[in-house]
Amino acid sequence: MDTQKKVKVKLKIILTYSIAIAVACVLLYFIIPGLLNYGPDTINTEFDKQVSGGLYYYQQILLIGISLIIVVDVFLFFILKDIDNYPIYMENKNKYKIKIDYIKKVCLSLPNRILVIFIIIPLLLSICVLFMQTSYLTSSDFKLMLVIFILSTTTISITNTYIRNVLSKILISLENISYPNVRRNTIVEKLLLQIIPIMAVCIVFTYLAVSSIYEKNNAILLSNFYNNQFKAITENTSLLNESDLIDLLRKVELSNDKNILFILDKDFNVIHQSGKLSDFFKKYASELSEKNNFVVYDFYGTSGQGILYPINLQNGQSYFLGANYIIYSNETILYITLLLLGLGIVCGIILYTFASEISKHIKEVTKSLKDISNNNQNFSDKKLYITSVDEIGDLIKEYNNIQALTINHLNQLHDNQETLMEKERLASLGQLIGGIAHNLKTPIMSISGATEGLSDLIKEYDSSIDDPEVNSMDHHEIATDMSTWVSKIKIHTEYMSDVITAVKGQAVNFANDEDVSFTITELLKRVDILMKHELKNSIVYLKVLMKADENIIIHGDVNSLVQIINNMISNSIQAYNGKTDQNIDLIVEKNDNDLLISIKDYACGLPDIVKNKLFKEMITTKGKNGTGLGLYMSYSTIRAHFNGNILVDSEVGKGTTFTIVLPL
Repeated sequence: MDTQKKVKVKLKIILTYSIAIAVACVLLYFIIPGLLNYGPDTINTEFDKQVSGGLYYYQQILLIGISLIIVVDVFLFFILKDIDNYPIYMENKNKYKIKIDYIKKVCLSLPNRILVIFIIIPLLLSICVLFMQTSYLTSSDFKLMLVIFILSTTTISITNTYIRNVLSKILISLENISYPNVRRNTIVEKLLLQIIPIMAVCIVFTYLAVSSIYEKNNAILLSNFYNNQFKAITENTSLLNESDLIDLLRKVELSNDKNILFILDKDFNVIHQSGKLSDFFKKYASELSEKNNFVVYDFYGTSGQGILYPINLQNGQSYFLGANYIIYSNETILYITLLLLGLGIVCGIILYTFASEISKHIKEVTKSLKDISNNNQNFSDKKLYITSVDEIGDLIKEYNNIQALTINHLNQLHDNQETLMEKERLASLGQLIGGIAHNLKTPIMSISGATEGLSDLIKEYDSSIDDPEVNSMDHHEIATDMSTWVSKIKIHTEYMSDVITAVKGQAVNFANDEDVSFTITELLKRVDILMKHELKNSIVYLKVLMKADENIIIHGDVNSLVQIINNMISNSIQAYNGKTDQNIDLIVEKNDNDLLISIKDYACGLPDIVKNKLFKEMITTKGKNGTGLGLYMSYSTIRAHFNGNILVDSEVGKGTTFTIVLPL
């Protein structure tokens, strides 16, 4: 990967999130006044600056945006510090394994972490800005935070879709075929985490939109309600002084007991009020109400509004009758809230049920695939049923096809293995027959010679029976010679019996396990008998190095263990490629509670590509002359029947050591 492309990884992510924040702030700038029913001429004006703690509206939005960009960029800068170097790390995986795992964790967890940051940080920043203005939070502030939640959640959810695509490409480059040490999310959690925020956004937006429309319509109705009453009570009435205005004001009917009636003079000073008016309301009335047909707005986003009705007294003085009213109904807002909350709960239950159903089907397929990968023999009996006509149904259908193909391939593999095992057994049997022929040839010749000697002695003894010159001493000598020949025959027959006993165990089928107790001496004796012929023909010397007690008891199938050791010795002989006068060490030692039997040669060694595949698949270095089944079956036998292990240590040009580890 070139430098230009590497640089783009971290920069692309940081710029993407920064642009997302900027877009969210722009949308926030335009959406807030409409959704929260801000009064006309109350933003980005001197009025705005005076009532907002010295900050214009755009400055407040800019402050939130810049602060959030700084927080997120600093977080991303440190958490993505190594992400640009992932191609270098992959060139030396062992050296940089920790860093590769760290990058994997970042790629898997970053979108969710950013989602949390984008929801929490903007709300905290907005609370700080609001405290700078009023030092306390109101219902309007709550609405503002809801708007910020909508925009931040929506923006980051959309942005994360793109970022996940970028991070997925990195994970593919990192060969992410296994889970790193990171918390695993279920598909139910993942779906809920992706959909619930958007669902919450829809519910909150609907709530704000419906509330805004309701409040605007209610504001018009209440404005007309009080304006008509002011007009009715002042028509055809002589108003002489302020006390007459107060008397008239008592005739006005209130739409809500929280509404406030008041009187202002021409300078918008309060002459009379039935409740306390906010400073914002009075300031708006004095500075901006005339521009807006004497409609007065309360603080940003609050559900308070008012109307001014100008009148003139007979003495020429000008006054305003006014009403400050709540433009929402608690019952209506509660109804809307409960309705949307109920809708959210129902949607959540449906979503959870749907996600759980998907998860259930995927778990079934995953478990069945796991049975196949673990070579569980019961998987062939577990057909999955298609219960839906969708992608899940397609997945189950294809799994069933794979299952059928796998069963077919396993059957073929079993047949092929049987053929290979039969070939291996025949090769071993040929080796045994050669060994038997060699090992029995000498004692048979010796026995044959002994019988010839005995025959001659018998003839000599028979002819001497009637010979008067043969005395008792001569008879004793003949008997002694006959006894000597009999002793020689006995020695050779005992040796032949040992050979037959050793060969008998190795001539059986691999499936016939014999779990017995035997000593190291008995084991090595069988190995010596069976390998003597092959070692002699190859002119290779087996050197036994005993570093453990020869009488240690081993439990298991002695025939299989002899076959495994013989197979390894044969491999070592063949590794010399016909060179003579070479050595093979057979080392027996005890390490804690393990018995170690090592077969060490000093031949060509094994290349890494072969060493890494040993015991995992049938691999051979003998070309068409080998099957690779010997070591594969040896490893399986040691693991299954002795609960042990086989280790290999090899260096090209220096030799190979196979170590059989047997727990005692």
